Amino acid sequence: MPVAVASIPPLPAAPLKSFDKGITQGMLEPLHELVQPYSAFPKKITGKTVWRREDFLNDETLWKRFWTPENVASLEASYDAWAAKGLSLPEIDRETFPLSEGVRTFLAEIRETTVHGAGFILIKGLPVQSWPVEKACAVYLAIGAAIGVAVSQNHKGHILGHVKDLGNDPTQIDKVRIYTTTARQYFHTDNADIVGLLCLQKAKEGGESDVCSAHNLWNTLQAERPDVAELLARPDWYFDRKGEVSAGQKEWVQKAIFYYHDGRVISQYDPYYVKSIQRFIDAGLIPGHTDAQKEAIEVLEQTAQRLALHMVLDVGDIQFVGEMHNFHARTAYVDHVPPIPRRHLLRLWLSVPEVEGGWKRPYPDSGAYKRCGIQVNSQKETCPIDAE
Repeated sequence: MPVAVASIPPLPAAPLKSFDKGITQGMLEPLHELVQPYSAFPKKITGKTVWRREDFLNDETLWKRFWTPENVASLEASYDAWAAKGLSLPEIDRETFPLSEGVRTFLAEIRETTVHGAGFILIKGLPVQSWPVEKACAVYLAIGAAIGVAVSQNHKGHILGHVKDLGNDPTQIDKVRIYTTTARQYFHTDNADIVGLLCLQKAKEGGESDVCSAHNLWNTLQAERPDVAELLARPDWYFDRKGEVSAGQKEWVQKAIFYYHDGRVISQYDPYYVKSIQRFIDAGLIPGHTDAQKEAIEVLEQTAQRLALHMVLDVGDIQFVGEMHNFHARTAYVDHVPPIPRRHLLRLWLSVPEVEGGWKRPYPDSGAYKRCGIQVNSQKETCPIDAE
């Protein structure tokens, strides 16, 4: 059941001005002197972050929340007040788009569960069918701003992303981001503390969501395949930047998939970024992954599939997933034929800074306000209202 309100820390109330936040830090390598060896990792993780599929299947109150009519009316009033200011979408923050106390209390529990609890929530009932897309974008950005700090998701500086098929070839994994295709997304994390999805339109078939506790997965690997767990904890995996590279950066990063830092096991992984590095191997710039490593990521995927909770996002649903201790995936999908609208989700990547309760990470940007994300040079933040 939901956490008692009295036990929930309030949402951070004093926002930093936009010019104080800095820019998104981007995809970085860890500070290798902070990377702990496998022998330092716990053999078994305990606590709220270790959730089991069976428990959540039997009790949807653990992961589903519902907007009340009063909260929806309050969000709409807040939007009207914001729209009257004549500001742009990238200017939305806790100060420019303040939310009511009732909405803030509701989101405080969402934030606490996502950051320090099971790590995911599905919020149902936002009436986006009756809103213009600009209004849905603005309200969603304001909800995200109450929970974290939006960071850039690609080289275009999108802090409001669009998960929508752009007709890209999903086999061109060294160039194409899979969210712009209809292909399956294997279990992964995004480069953020929290990822949020708001469903505007559903697919004709598929496009459904799976979430797995990375901590439950770690415990399972420790019990069944400790050799795989050890490989995943070594910082000798190469991740492609897919050309989203700032001046002076390498085209790849070298890191681990699991870390043990500040008393917590943290995961960060995307198989498409691991599998798309062949051009650098062929050029003799980096070694290829070993057969044991290739098996390890297959075992990770199979184990995640076995432990995952499956869910469907209906129009108006928002899913928040804590990326430090969960993996998520998406099934392949088939879109509607025009004029029926295609599948379309709005996406946020949110930073939860250390000063606001975020987990410490063994990365040079751990203490930054807008940590993680993807930043190319000094690209400015943008919020397109459709995919591009």
